Amino acid sequence: MHRLKIISGHLAPSGASQRRRELCRAECGAAGSSSPEDVVVVHGRRTAIGKAKRGSFKDTTPDELLSAVMTAVLTDVGLSADKLGDICVGNVLQPGAGALMARVAHFLSGFPETVPSFTVNRQCSSGLQALFNIAGAIRSRSIDLGLACGVESMSLRSVGNPGDLSSRLVDVEKARDCIIPMGITSENVAERFGVSREKQDAFALSSQQKAAQAQRSGVFQQEIVPVTVRLVDDKGKERQVTVAEDDGIRAGTTLAGLAKLRPAFKPDGSTTAGNSSQVSDGAAAVLIGRRAAVEALGLPVLGVLRASAVVGVPPDIMGVGPAAAIPAALQQAGLTVGDIDVFEINEAFASQAVFCVEKLGIPVEKVNPNGGAIALGHPLGCTGARQVVTLLNELRRRGRRAYGVVSMCIGTGMGAAAVFEYPGP
Repeated sequence: MHRLKIISGHLAPSGASQRRRELCRAECGAAGSSSPEDVVVVHGRRTAIGKAKRGSFKDTTPDELLSAVMTAVLTDVGLSADKLGDICVGNVLQPGAGALMARVAHFLSGFPETVPSFTVNRQCSSGLQALFNIAGAIRSRSIDLGLACGVESMSLRSVGNPGDLSSRLVDVEKARDCIIPMGITSENVAERFGVSREKQDAFALSSQQKAAQAQRSGVFQQEIVPVTVRLVDDKGKERQVTVAEDDGIRAGTTLAGLAKLRPAFKPDGSTTAGNSSQVSDGAAAVLIGRRAAVEALGLPVLGVLRASAVVGVPPDIMGVGPAAAIPAALQQAGLTVGDIDVFEINEAFASQAVFCVEKLGIPVEKVNPNGGAIALGHPLGCTGARQVVTLLNELRRRGRRAYGVVSMCIGTGMGAAAVFEYPGP
């Protein structure tokens, strides 16, 4: 069984995980090298992110959102859908067990029935896990090209109780910890590791400021697919709108305003609506393939997947996941924190993001340069794929060979991370 040890205050993976990292490093190729077998990213797009229940996509079904990005990615690069070997969709709040929604989006996009598809749910990392699954199929030579997607409508689905679980749950501490509300895990991280309310609010303010600046300067235009949807107002009147900007960015956020917000999960806590991720709707899609096949089709190479890792951490402090997953992925790639130009770390809560950044010694200017989930929103299954799209576009804007990391914590106690290389113009 994979276990995570804490040694001298640092999270360290087990020996079994070390062997998996060495295998992945051999498969992914060394950073800076080029091989016909590389798993490369061709292109990616995302929708804007809407506020759940009251935002731009509150009346839009997840299959509609997903179809918009699936269609846009292939249209942009002029690829016929019949060239795809498989499609994997990350989705957490899964209507019809996920498969129905994904297949409906498939046909809404005009894709042929001969192309298969499936869904995956690894909670907040589902969109990134979809990419890992397609990458694995490429490495095993089952397919040459695939589409990795993520989607969530938190407006139309809601998180209920955990359902029927084993009666032994109450007797097994770690099992019981798996159903701790996410907000309480944030409070646990803040209390256990001394992340103050002031630090959390400062991090949240920075996220909003960076996202507002990115939106004003048009940074997101390359990655967002405008989607025309129906919107129903409070009086039942329906109208069509085209959504091309994220709903959740609050340019007028101030520290004083954040300080006035009440704790959201416990009376004496420090986690608030202002320093937590927003409940959101959105979708993203990423086209990846084997380098040899991609080049044979004359498709561009936006990035190279150099490493991937998923690790387990204690469920009651699940937010520390990136602090364990990022070192594992960097070791696979033969890189260090100092080699990385941009870290896209999901801001589930400011408490856990601050802890992970400080634990790993990441320069704050390298973290989420265009804002993160506190400002943009966190549509659960979409987030990992959205981060990949945002990261690779940011690396491309830098105009030189560069490296980036995507990472997030995962409910029930895990962390995921991936290392990408932008090869340069």
